[in-house]
Amino acid sequence: MTEVGYDLVVIGDVNPDVVVGPVDGLAFGQREQLVEHGRLVLGGSAAIMACGAARLGLTVAFAGRVGDDAAGVFVRQALESRGVDVTHLTVDPQLPTPLTAIVTTGDGDRAILTSSGCLAATGPEDVPPGLLASARHVHSGSFFLMPLLARALAEVFDRARAHGATTSLDTNDDPAALWDRTFLDPVLKVTDVLLPNAAEARALSGADQLDDAARSLARYGPTVVVKDGADGALACTGADLLRVGAVPVEPVDAVGAGDSFDAGFVAARLRGLELRDALAVAAACGSLSTRAHGGTAAQPTWDEACAAADLKGNG
Repeated sequence: MTEVGYDLVVIGDVNPDVVVGPVDGLAFGQREQLVEHGRLVLGGSAAIMACGAARLGLTVAFAGRVGDDAAGVFVRQALESRGVDVTHLTVDPQLPTPLTAIVTTGDGDRAILTSSGCLAATGPEDVPPGLLASARHVHSGSFFLMPLLARALAEVFDRARAHGATTSLDTNDDPAALWDRTFLDPVLKVTDVLLPNAAEARALSGADQLDDAARSLARYGPTVVVKDGADGALACTGADLLRVGAVPVEPVDAVGAGDSFDAGFVAARLRGLELRDALAVAAACGSLSTRAHGGTAAQPTWDEACAAADLKGNG
């Protein structure tokens, strides 16, 4: 049975983030350190992307897994409050909801500590076929955190495309630092848009120069859209590259900025914007999301993103 139609189905990770900082070094030996800020916020790359897309006006459903615990209740309510459909958020009867602690520094860097909980149990059975059939676009995040899903993601994306959906992937970091392409390469062949940051693009491709990294990954078929922090972003289709600058803001917290960028790019393409304009909207969404603590508090509306990207007539 086909579900109610969605602009976007997001598959992947969701967890509470405890964001504290800034601090320029952790002191062990049972030393207590005081920091200026601490927040309990919604986390998970896929979850932040879903919220950003909903904020931009898309109808969004989320597919993933949480534990039967207070953390699971927290993230479910957080997604719902931002307009994301959580009907298909599976509750694991045994494993806990993942938890992440993020320690920020004064120069905008951060350390991320994650207890994976039920992430390793998240698999293709958490993505109902009817949900895929209902989507205009399917996005997946945190590829290396969910090995069961990673092994089956090519098939999931292939099914989505058979129903007419486009697809995108943000691998995020590989905690094992192996960047194993065994399961990723088949996924890239059925991925319309690959959305790494600059460090991830280099690690995935083995290339030192960012342009070379983007071109190398684009040979597998996807449009490669790379987030490059304060230097903006670039997109590669085939061998062709284009770049846009970042939107200048006074950043407070960069947590989730890349996921908000992903949401902006997908929303812009689904609204029919050309590649350069979509890249500009994405860069604006990433920049604007840094204006507050946590990944979702400062995510822009569509009109705000278009204004920041200096686009006319797209509101």
